[in-house]
Amino acid sequence: MNSPFFNLYSHHFARVAVAIPRCRIADPAYNVEQTVKLARQAAEQGAALVAFPELGLSAYSCDDLFHQRALLDACLDGLAEIVEASRGMPLALVVGLPLRVNHMLFNCAAVVANGRVLGVVPKSFLPNYGEFYESRQFTSADCAAVDQIELFGEIVPFGPNQLFEVENLPLLRFHVEICEDVWVPVPPSSFAAMAGATVLVNLSASNVVVGKSGYRHQLVSQQSARCLAAYLYTSAGRGESTTDMAWDGQSLIYEKGDLLAESERFSDDSHIIFADVDLERLSNERMHATTFAQSVRRHAGEVSAFRVIRFTLDLPLQGVLPLNRNVERFPYVPADRARRDERCTEVYNIQVQALIQRLSSSGIKKVVIGVSGGLDSTHALLVCARTMDRLGLPRTNILAYTMPGFATSERTLKQARDLMQAVGCSAQEIDIRPSCIQMLKDLGHPYVEGKAEYDITFENVQAGERTNHLFRLANFHNALVIGTGDLSELALGWCTYGVGDHMSHYNVNASVPKTLISYLVRWVAETGAVVDGGKEVLLNILNTEISPELVPGGASDSKPAQSTQDVIGPYELQDFNLYYILRFGFKPSKVAFLSYCAWHKREQGKWPDPDGVRNEYELAAIKRNLSIFLYRFFKTSQFKRSCVPNGPKVGNGGSLSPRGDWRAPSDSEATVWLDDLANIPD
Repeated sequence: MNSPFFNLYSHHFARVAVAIPRCRIADPAYNVEQTVKLARQAAEQGAALVAFPELGLSAYSCDDLFHQRALLDACLDGLAEIVEASRGMPLALVVGLPLRVNHMLFNCAAVVANGRVLGVVPKSFLPNYGEFYESRQFTSADCAAVDQIELFGEIVPFGPNQLFEVENLPLLRFHVEICEDVWVPVPPSSFAAMAGATVLVNLSASNVVVGKSGYRHQLVSQQSARCLAAYLYTSAGRGESTTDMAWDGQSLIYEKGDLLAESERFSDDSHIIFADVDLERLSNERMHATTFAQSVRRHAGEVSAFRVIRFTLDLPLQGVLPLNRNVERFPYVPADRARRDERCTEVYNIQVQALIQRLSSSGIKKVVIGVSGGLDSTHALLVCARTMDRLGLPRTNILAYTMPGFATSERTLKQARDLMQAVGCSAQEIDIRPSCIQMLKDLGHPYVEGKAEYDITFENVQAGERTNHLFRLANFHNALVIGTGDLSELALGWCTYGVGDHMSHYNVNASVPKTLISYLVRWVAETGAVVDGGKEVLLNILNTEISPELVPGGASDSKPAQSTQDVIGPYELQDFNLYYILRFGFKPSKVAFLSYCAWHKREQGKWPDPDGVRNEYELAAIKRNLSIFLYRFFKTSQFKRSCVPNGPKVGNGGSLSPRGDWRAPSDSEATVWLDDLANIPD
């Protein structure tokens, strides 16, 4: 457990903090004491960066006291104390204070680390409306005539166009703006992000009024999302003057639109919030979003004006430092019930709308579908049913066929029959064994001589016969064959190529992973959507072992003899691997680290189904199943994905179609991914 593998910094995360100190108005000594105390707490927790409120050394609400020499001198003395205290801290501090430069007063943020002031950033936009009168006391950054100042005997960069980069954590490059700067149409941080800042810091005071809390969330969320960045927003709390305003101390940490941490509002005590920011995610998002680079080119003048101040930190890079971040076990399935229901509704409607368009554009009014009694075909049939309802066509236009073979269990056959009856489609049954035997005879396969040889040919003959029947039935009835295979199977190559379940006229499940399909079916069962009185059969299907049912089992036919997950690994793990490799391009070692964080303790975190099975996996199991995924995904399965049928994309980064999110050579190697996998400790 002492391996750096278990350290968040080894995987390009950075722990950041926002401090909300209790302050006293015009009492820098007290405010410095609170600042240093909180900074030490941040350092003890392994943070690389901590931000404090706007004008935190003086308090924001000093008004004309800002023009008093005694206060300004005391703030400068306080900054010197903070600089000295920083010598023993392995993190950077961003603190706010009023600072005189060339006979002008600026509202500033000082970046401090390793016993030095690395740079001073003046506020660009000074609000002078409503309750704000900042132009009465301060000067805008645009009025500064210098780009460096002397401070404590050293020359220090001065100006808004500064980026601060941690050399031994190079993806941590941050920019600082102050309060109103993010409320304007084009915040300075927008240009900073284009110049390479992955973390944007805002030193704010921000008094509270009704409705402002929600607007802050919107503002910070959208800025972090547009800039593909993390955003640290500070706010002043208890101690600021309530002569005409009130303060709630709301502070936020967002990453690309996702809320990572929020402070307690209206707290009486000094406190601090932490979040572990995924710097690699932000970097990869910018690389993937080509319009980000186009924006950089369009604003080349503003971007080139930034200067980079580099420094090192004595970060806790060795030993264990657990990730302080929620990693959902099911990235395709929100754990929150309301969000999950919303996700299911939207995915379901995307699939239905896509099939409506395909049928409408082709002028075809019937569909053919194979129903196995398993998950995928169940969900595809439910999509077909709602499609017919939306088109005003009878559900009997769904020509559903269950096609038992050599290994079909009584359980799944009954489930297929019950499901078709509940849906109200046209239900037929075709025994494919005679045609399969004829094919095996033509091949000279040992099975026809009574030998129990169940090889891949034996399996694929059955899969091929089913699909062959479906296509000929579609020809005969002027219908479209609806594919049922899902995204997880496509990722792992768990489908029979060509004349098999790989092929259809239109595949509604093409970009829906197995874990999400199970919750879509559960959602239909619980809400009563699509089928009345079909809840029991849907729940039975959900509780059935996932199996291709192609190899005969023992004497009992009460359940499938084969288990898909015994061969390719648990779908819950493989969907996790798929999400982080397809969506973000992470290395296997990082995927394994995230998987370990999510799965190694069943008691930790939320589960989508509070009453369902709760598995947990140790690192060895995570590594073993990730190896299966990497080999199958990168080495053996791409040729199947290079020629998949049409089907709707339902999620962001959730398509393996060569016309969508994933284009790759069919003959690549998996070597570099498997080599990185070897770095994961056993």
